[in-house]
Amino acid sequence: MKPHRIRMAHNLIIHYRLHRLMERFNLDYDCPIFEGLFQFCQASAGGSIGAAVKINRGDADIAINWAGGLHHAKKCGASGFCYVNDIVLGIIELLKFHRRVLYVDIDIHHGDGVEEAFLTSDRVMTVSFHKYAEGNYFPGTGNIKDVGFGQGMYYALNVPLNDGMDDENFRGLFRPIIQKVMEIYQPDVVVLQCGADSLAGDRLGSFNLSVKGHADCLQYLRSFNVPMMVLGGGGYTMCNVARCWCYETAVAVGVEPDNKLPYNDYYEYFGPDYNLHFQPRTVENKNFPKELENIRNMLMDHLSHIEHAPSVQFQARPPGTEAPEEEDEDMENRTQPKLWSGEYYDSDNLEDDKKPDPENVA
Repeated sequence: MKPHRIRMAHNLIIHYRLHRLMERFNLDYDCPIFEGLFQFCQASAGGSIGAAVKINRGDADIAINWAGGLHHAKKCGASGFCYVNDIVLGIIELLKFHRRVLYVDIDIHHGDGVEEAFLTSDRVMTVSFHKYAEGNYFPGTGNIKDVGFGQGMYYALNVPLNDGMDDENFRGLFRPIIQKVMEIYQPDVVVLQCGADSLAGDRLGSFNLSVKGHADCLQYLRSFNVPMMVLGGGGYTMCNVARCWCYETAVAVGVEPDNKLPYNDYYEYFGPDYNLHFQPRTVENKNFPKELENIRNMLMDHLSHIEHAPSVQFQARPPGTEAPEEEDEDMENRTQPKLWSGEYYDSDNLEDDKKPDPENVA
């Protein structure tokens, strides 16, 4: 084999102008390219895989990655502000050591990317609580009748909700459903996506949950004493997202923090009250008791089709991912990877394209 063949093939590709067609990343309008995108994906996906590794090793019973939870990304492309589906990658890592994984999603948007990835599997059960409006709300999926396919039939549960969902109604639906799921499915690990756009006052959301109402989901799942991976997700009112994930971190470690915020680098963002908790808005709750009762009954019927926790046949365990700890690392001074900036072949002049401009190579 001679390396010169690569050079020859590359030269032909350039002269046919095929390289220009390769500069497509299958990104949609809601997933633009931005500076630092690669590092962002590294942090998000790497954080969730690393969290899974810690659980697999028994180093942690709860592992948190607030940079994760990007549940819309698909195998074929990015979607909904999500470039790489760190959740799927983390769950795949968990499945190397655990028989069954339960995925619970409390983002206001349906966790379509995760559901799609495991739609035909009984080793992962997905339960998504989200707003659903007959295709008029992104991503347009998550109908209560969508329950999975093949071996994964009835291992996908969708809980469609309406605007104005408050703490009381959410708790009244979440707890009995999750209790039944835990009883029947008996997961070895729980992955919780804590999208904060289901909070009251979110710029893109329309639910009316308080921070404590949102965190009650984590508190309840924690009570089952099953290892958990806790991830971030959506949330577009920054100060409330920070409040929520801070409080949920406290719930995870069993601490009740003071409502008055300590002084911090972003203190001015939390005015004018500078409190950890905020009051939900006075808005109409369009989730009526009869409808919620029907949803609960339909989901219980879906669960009745699962006779017992699915077994997993004996097989060779795949090697676990190596994730060595980096001690005393300076997080502000890390070696940056060398990346192609996409500016190498911008000119139509082939003579200019022969050699890269050093200033245009990141």
